[in-house]
Amino acid sequence: YGMAEESLPFYTLLVPVMMAARFDPVVAAATVLLGAGIGTLGSTINPFATVIAANAAGISFTDGIWLRVAMLVAGWLLCVAYVMRYAKMVRNDPSKSLVADKWEENRAHFLGNKSDQMLEFTLTRKIVLGIFVAAFAVMIYGVAVLGWWMAQISGVFLAAAIIVGVISRMSEEELTSNFIDGARDLLGVALIIGIARGIVVVMDNGMITHTILHSAEGIVTGLSTVVFINVMFVLEVVLSFLVPSSSGLAVLTMPIMAPLADFANVGRELVVTAYQSASGLVNLVTPTSAVVMGGLAIAKVPYVRWLKWVAPLLGLLTVLIVVCLSLGAVL
Repeated sequence: YGMAEESLPFYTLLVPVMMAARFDPVVAAATVLLGAGIGTLGSTINPFATVIAANAAGISFTDGIWLRVAMLVAGWLLCVAYVMRYAKMVRNDPSKSLVADKWEENRAHFLGNKSDQMLEFTLTRKIVLGIFVAAFAVMIYGVAVLGWWMAQISGVFLAAAIIVGVISRMSEEELTSNFIDGARDLLGVALIIGIARGIVVVMDNGMITHTILHSAEGIVTGLSTVVFINVMFVLEVVLSFLVPSSSGLAVLTMPIMAPLADFANVGRELVVTAYQSASGLVNLVTPTSAVVMGGLAIAKVPYVRWLKWVAPLLGLLTVLIVVCLSLGAVL
């Protein structure tokens, strides 16, 4: 269903688990960010990207679905292999970690220097874990079926937190103190998200995005099918940096780009796929994305180091997308 902001809580959960398993925060961040990113890049029925773009292009969202399935599977395999290779290297030699210089600091922050202590898996903890899983199940059902969004999702997790506090027999002071401690850890993340969103607002209100889009319209006119779809992909990559919102980019570009495909004898569904893959690729690294900057801030992975680490993977994914789009244009 196009999970993005909803992935942020997983960083807090996975970093301690990965560090206890002798990996590092980069493995945890990559697991969440690349997992959600590839799901978006090769999405088949994402209502916030694929469906909105298909509607704006005047086609069914199921058109071109098999090409996207192929991109999803191939992209997922690439990411799994890339992350596993790095994870094994870090486990065998922690000094090769991207954040090796922050190992003790991260260990103290995420594990509290208690990683060697075993916690008894009591009945109470089993119930708490069950409530946690149930909260996510309710969230997914609400978003996919009932049309919930941020307010309702927040309500679900707030209710789950209170229930967990009651079952764990926390006092009022303990419950509120733990809640405030968690909010304190995310305050810096919230500020980063605000700054990232501010950049987008400036781009939109300054008509910078619209100017670039108008210029792009003239570039793609009169090109061959293969060249057209790949130039379209490049243009969508550029625009994705300016508009990190997948739904916003779809509404902005599809009404203009999709009709141009008719003149190049390219199916409109291929334009939708080009837009979607470009948006998914860029949103793995763009500094204007609240999800990228917020997730890396939670995992305490410096952005510049993440960019350097993920760059080869981006190259591989770009080649994959170009090949798939070219084959789609020819066939």
